[in-house]
This record gives sequence, C-alpha cells and structure tokens, in this order.
Amino acid sequence: MLNEQLKAQLTTYLANINKQVTLSLALDDSKKSNELSQLAGEIVKLSPLINIKTNTDHSARLPSMTVVSESGSKLAFAGIPLGHEFTSLVLALLHSGGHPIKITEDEIEQIKSLEGELHFDTYISLSCQNCPDVVQALNIMAAVNPNITNTMIDGALFEQEVSSRNIMAVPSVYLNGESFSQGRITLSDILKKVDRNSDARQAEKLNEKDDFDVLIVGGGPAGASAAVYAARKGIKTGIVADRFGGQVLETVGIENFISVKKTEGPKLVASLEEHVKDYDVDIMTGAKASKISKDGMINVELDNGATLSSKSVILATGARWRKMNVPGEAQYSGSGVAYCPHCDGPLFKNKKVAVIGGGNSGIEAAIDLAGIVEHVTVLEFDTKLRADEVLQRKANSMSNITIITQAQTTEVLGDGSKVTGLQYTDRATGSSHQIELSGIFVQIGLMPNSEWLDGDIDLTNRGEIIINDKGETSMEGVFAAGDVTTTPYKQIIIAMGAGATASLSAFDHLIRQVEQDQNDAEQAA
Repeated sequence: MLNEQLKAQLTTYLANINKQVTLSLALDDSKKSNELSQLAGEIVKLSPLINIKTNTDHSARLPSMTVVSESGSKLAFAGIPLGHEFTSLVLALLHSGGHPIKITEDEIEQIKSLEGELHFDTYISLSCQNCPDVVQALNIMAAVNPNITNTMIDGALFEQEVSSRNIMAVPSVYLNGESFSQGRITLSDILKKVDRNSDARQAEKLNEKDDFDVLIVGGGPAGASAAVYAARKGIKTGIVADRFGGQVLETVGIENFISVKKTEGPKLVASLEEHVKDYDVDIMTGAKASKISKDGMINVELDNGATLSSKSVILATGARWRKMNVPGEAQYSGSGVAYCPHCDGPLFKNKKVAVIGGGNSGIEAAIDLAGIVEHVTVLEFDTKLRADEVLQRKANSMSNITIITQAQTTEVLGDGSKVTGLQYTDRATGSSHQIELSGIFVQIGLMPNSEWLDGDIDLTNRGEIIINDKGETSMEGVFAAGDVTTTPYKQIIIAMGAGATASLSAFDHLIRQVEQDQNDAEQAA
C-alpha cells in the first residue's frame, strides 16, 4: 500500500522511537480489513520496535487498528488511516514509541492532571483537511494520559454509525458517547472544554506578560508575515490568536502562491508557523481579542479576561465564511448546512445537494461534489456566474450539475434533525420554489472578523478596517493587514505583503515615538 518513497520516509521517522509499540488489529474477512492488515504488515517491517497482535474483542469496530504503547496509551483508527490521516498515524506511532510530543510543558501537565476517563470518538473523512488536526490533538491527549482514549472513525466506512448519530459534518467528536464538538477544534479549545479552570489559568499567565513593542492580533498569513518582519528588527514581538493559520487552514488546493507550484492550506500553515518560531516571537494561541483601547499604551483585552499591552498593535484577524442569514441555516448548521465541501462532501455520497454561490469557490465546490453526490444544484443570486470561464465550462459539461441564476435562497427546510430542502425566490419573476435535497454548501464569500473593534476603530459598512497605504488605522499606533481590511483583493500572497507593510510601518512609528519622547524630555528640561 505504501510506495517506496513513503516507506523510506516512514523508516526515517520510525528511527526516532525508542519504546515498544504494538499494533492491535481487529479484522474480519472484508476487503478493507485485508488492506489494513497489509498496511500494518508493511509498517512492522520498518522498525524492530513495532509488533502486531490480533484483537479478539468482538465489540471492536471492524476493521480497526489500535496503536498501544508500553505505558498503556491507546490511539485507535477505525478504518484505514491514509490520505490526510496518514500523518496522524505516523505521529501516533512516534508518540507511542517515546518520541517527544511538541506541546508546552504546561499543556502536558494540564493533560496529565485531567481526572476521570475520557473516551473520544472522532468521525472524519479521509478527504477532510481539517480533521487531522483534531485527531492529532486528541491523540496527543491520549498519549499523555492513559485515562484518555481516542478513536478516529472513517465516516465513509462506518456509514451505519454516521447515520444513527445523524452526522452530516466532519470532524464530529463525541466524548463518552455524547456530542462534544463539530468542526476544527484545537488542543487549547479541547482543554478549555474539559478543564473548566483552563481560562483562568491562561489569563493569569497572560496578565504577567511584560509590555510588547509590537503585538499582532491574528495568526494567519498577514499576522505571520508581520511577526517575522517585526522580530527581525530585534523588538519585542507577540502574536495572540485563537489558532495559528486562520482561514488558510480551510483551504485545500493553493496553486497561485508564487514560487510554490501547488500546496495545501495546512502544509502552508505548518511552514508559516515553523518560520515564525525561528524568531523570538511570543506565540499565544487559544484566546480571542474582545476589546482595544489606548491610555498611552495600547491595551488588547481577551475573551479569557486577560489584557495584553503594547506600544503598537497590528490587527490581522482575517475573515470567516459568510452565512446566508436565512431561517433554518443556524438550526441545521452541521446537520446538512455545511461550509467545507472537501471536508463534508463524502458524507453526502449519492445524495442531492445544493451549492449557494456562483463564484470560483462555489463552482469549484460544485465540480468536486459532482463526483461524489447524485446531483448538485448551484444557486447564484446574480444574473450570471462570477466564476472563471474555465470553471464554468467544466461545470456545464457535467450532467449532474444544474445552475440556476437570479436565485435568492429564502429558507433552509428540515425535519427537525436534518436538512430536507431549501426554498428560493426567482428574482426575475418573483415566484417561489422548493428543492428537495440533503445538503447545502454555502460558498458566498467571507466576512471580516472585526465586530470587536466596532466603536474603537473606523470600519466600513461591510465591517472592513479602514487603512491607508501604510496600513495605519484610525487609532494612532494601531495598524492592520490582510482580509480584515479594505485591501481590495483577498489573497494569501497579498495578505503576506500587507503584513510586512504593517510591520515596517509599526517599526517606523516606534522609532518616531522614541524621537518624540526624547524631544519632549529635552524641552521639559
């Protein structure tokens, strides 16, 4: 199953383990069981510290493979962990085999101190680029604390479970049999949910931080670029963000990042984070900014109660998926209403779905979904599609894609537990129509993450931070960059350039401020 290149890479990784690891296999006579057995057999040949045993527990999911360490930790994979989940498997082997886990000592101690048994089930699809982060975070917890287990479950392989739990979005996490979370969630987020004192401890530590020269709010491409440029100036630099990577983590294929022919969002984010960590940057994740003010220093209040102070601030909070804001959307979010076709598309195999939006994202989503689902209906508000011509030609050539223009979605319909259809108005005639379907993928652009700034920083009526060509905002010493601003084109490479501009402008502001303070002192003397 593994080609020679993968085997060579895996052999190099597995050389880092120093403790015995057991692959416990639960198999039947199915084709997938044979594939999983073959995968395990190939892995065992790559390290003398890995062995296989047969799991005779008849209640186990079939097929499944559990990575068991000497200390008793159990990291299970129900299905075949290839595709995006191959990295999850490699890390499970490394962490179970004694290789150091790359999280902070505080996080390790926090995980060790969690009380009671925590059994996580994580439903994924192998095409989901968001799922591995969740699987890996929970696997880390299971590797650190033997009272915690995590099982990755391939939703496409265990369709009956998915159906019985009415799972229509991945990743979906269950804790001790109860729904725990849906969508991307970080290790910090998980710990907050299972450890009620987490926020208070984090706030206490953040409040002890010394003042920064530059504080960057947001960890996407603009924030990462700003951090590198600031740190290279030798000034005290910090990043505070809910998570590192921002919206790029939701992006699958990236083919317009100059000098890199093709990559994926999570890979680019990993490279960005590695680059930032090469410098003396204080990265603080797991907290959202909630208020900004100025009293000489610029103060950023966080949702956990902490306040960070800095001589200058760069706002790079990015944007999020825009919602339709129609009746039923919020009720059925995660139960048929989705925003990531790559993640959730496999859950709608052989079903009818709709895509809302006729731009590049919408038509790309329709083309991708058409290879999985029974039929795709594209609803575009405008009189014509806005997608590139090459995408339109491809969509029009596919027999199971129907495109409707001048269509205004007015309501998401459901039976109380899942989506059953949608209602739209024909803007040309005013007539109302209903479509029966199982899923709705919303692809109508982005909204700036700027609500917390309203009243303190000047925004447009669309919520974008108003900046000039230096990235300056309406508050002195506060700069902004990326998709949250009035920058006309929302592109990764443009956000990075804007982050550099904002950082250089902040440095220039600091220098001038020092000169001004010196002049004021001389005049006072």
